[in-house]
Amino acid sequence: MAQVFPFGVVLRAALVAALSIALLGEASAQLQGRQTQGTIEPIPIALPVFSGADPQMTAAIADVVSNDLERSGLFRPLNRASFLEKINDVNQLPGFPNWRQVGADALVVGNVTATSDGRLTSEFRIWDTVSGRQLAGQRFSTRPQNWRRIGHLIADQVYERLTGEKGYFDTRVVFVDETGPKKNRVKRLAIMDQDGANVRLLTKGNELVLTPRFSPTRQEIAYTSYTKDQPRVVLLDLASNKRQVLGNFRGMTFAPRFSPDGRRIVMSKQAGGDANLFELDVVSRQTRQLTNSPGIDTAPCYAPDGQRIVFESDREGSQQLYVMNADGSGVVRISFGDGRYSTPVWSPRGDYIAFTKQLAGRFLIGVMRPDGSGERILTSGFHNEGPTWAPNGRVLMFFRESPGANGGSKIYSVDVTGYNERVVATPSYASDPAWSPLLK
Repeated sequence: MAQVFPFGVVLRAALVAALSIALLGEASAQLQGRQTQGTIEPIPIALPVFSGADPQMTAAIADVVSNDLERSGLFRPLNRASFLEKINDVNQLPGFPNWRQVGADALVVGNVTATSDGRLTSEFRIWDTVSGRQLAGQRFSTRPQNWRRIGHLIADQVYERLTGEKGYFDTRVVFVDETGPKKNRVKRLAIMDQDGANVRLLTKGNELVLTPRFSPTRQEIAYTSYTKDQPRVVLLDLASNKRQVLGNFRGMTFAPRFSPDGRRIVMSKQAGGDANLFELDVVSRQTRQLTNSPGIDTAPCYAPDGQRIVFESDREGSQQLYVMNADGSGVVRISFGDGRYSTPVWSPRGDYIAFTKQLAGRFLIGVMRPDGSGERILTSGFHNEGPTWAPNGRVLMFFRESPGANGGSKIYSVDVTGYNERVVATPSYASDPAWSPLLK
């Protein structure tokens, strides 16, 4: 686990975001992102190789920072071969004309050293090359095997100082790893850094695993496991690798999701031809039925304040989205467009609900406000499904299956404007991603 220490005077600066103000909120700017006719012009930023005793390590950490920022679509790291100045000391005042000459609006410098107790310590500073002001500076310390986290933590700080939004790089994603022929895929639970690095398998593939979900308060994952066609809700502690079965729920149609405080789980359970929503207390194992309607109620997800739940239902004849109070009262339909709506997920900010929509043979990923207004489609494809939010509520991941006998699923990311769609590299086919909160 990384520790964060104050370093120098941290000056807060915000960027008028390259995303629209309506999406990112108000921010006063020193640096300016540019957007013309819906096309974002990323911020040019200089990221020299960090100084330190291990050139390979310092270059690798600087590359993690650079790659994180570039993938966000809001930054354009400059070619290091163009730099006119070498930074050997994080305390060295940069020659700002040299950086302005190569087109840098911002500059990030840092160093990485090993301490006597074997830990890695990194210091960094962010500079505005126009005003010559230091925008931020901090020190991070962690174990050597967590060296990539240093890069993610620095990238988070750069993102926050220059956009006014929280970063999302120091996070992980749990997903379903898929191998083997299409008609007989082996599905294993797996986890990776948000950029696709450090993939680790969590299950052996001797049972079917579906729809893993992160706890918002602990490093735990809840998922559905099918053994001999018997569905079980399993809670996995990532630190200890211990598993406990929360319950055996025959006929459960969708994996559980945690409440914002991590104390409850909401899920769908089938009886006969109908499916209703139930709430499970994680400690007492007591369940409470929330809905009781003809049809299929499924895919529930809490609002970030825990007061409401969004879910999908065909209770009115077609697959639509509904919002209700957390006790099951006050059900209101919020989707009224063409097509069938599914897999709703409430943004961590509470401002949007992401969803999958099937229309005219295509699968769309979109967002709408919690009252159903402002529906926007972010991306479409042969088979898109399973949106999940970054903890800052400004980026989504989802999975897309390619057609054909040998096709398979891959994970993609896209920001909330529908701009900057990227594939997230995984060693094999992958589906059903779920984003973690920021690591601590």
